[in-house]
Amino acid sequence: MNKLFLVSILAASLAVVGCQRKAVPTRSTAGPGTSTPIADPASPAVRATNTAFTYFSAKGKAQITLKGNEQGANLNVRLRRDSIIWVSGSLLGIEGVRAVLTPDSVRVVNRLEKSYFVGGYDYLSRMLQVPVSFAQVQALLLGDYLPAPAGTKPTVVAEAEGQRVSYPQEKLSVNRLLSAAGRVQQLKLEEAATGRRLTVDYADFRALEAAAGLPFAHDLNVRAEQPKASTTARLNFNKVAVGERLEFPFSIPKGYSKMK
Repeated sequence: MNKLFLVSILAASLAVVGCQRKAVPTRSTAGPGTSTPIADPASPAVRATNTAFTYFSAKGKAQITLKGNEQGANLNVRLRRDSIIWVSGSLLGIEGVRAVLTPDSVRVVNRLEKSYFVGGYDYLSRMLQVPVSFAQVQALLLGDYLPAPAGTKPTVVAEAEGQRVSYPQEKLSVNRLLSAAGRVQQLKLEEAATGRRLTVDYADFRALEAAAGLPFAHDLNVRAEQPKASTTARLNFNKVAVGERLEFPFSIPKGYSKMK
């Protein structure tokens, strides 16, 4: 149960989605600057449009399949841009796991097993079998485009009405499919030497009223593959809100043991 919940938390951190329901605006709209065209310094040909709101929250469900075992969880996600990502996973209304990601740390409390974890992104990198950073998780969560690393020129190919952009990053091959509106439709991370691959498919784009009509993916599938195993996650959120100031409570109860 511990590993399944942690994978649920990770999948929720990767992206926020919803299924066939309208996004819910907050009481105060985000105003101007809720989306912005992104220029890739290495390739002006890239046409991407990213989110720009400061606060983001979503609620919904995740269905995880890990080594043939399926686990469902209710998810509550909150974000303050470039600062903190907060995720809570629960079953039958009882919270099982709470996680907080900041630019330099990962903290997790598992209430089911009365344990906790405090560490860096090497933990998430081992779980996914690909390098992970706060910036990457935030971009995945919001469906945003990350420019190529300095000194690396991406390959840009027209595809349908959008673009496919690819470039190498460390040991990985990074490939993104952008829609005509500049939003990420698919992300692939692949490590050819090991056969490891992470694929994220975004779908069911709907305009967020509180974000000046920005198209936002309301359906997402995550597949993490390695030579002898794979993990899949189907994520569906029924409430999405932006612009309202949020709280990010986190504490480690007395008597909890540290995860190894």
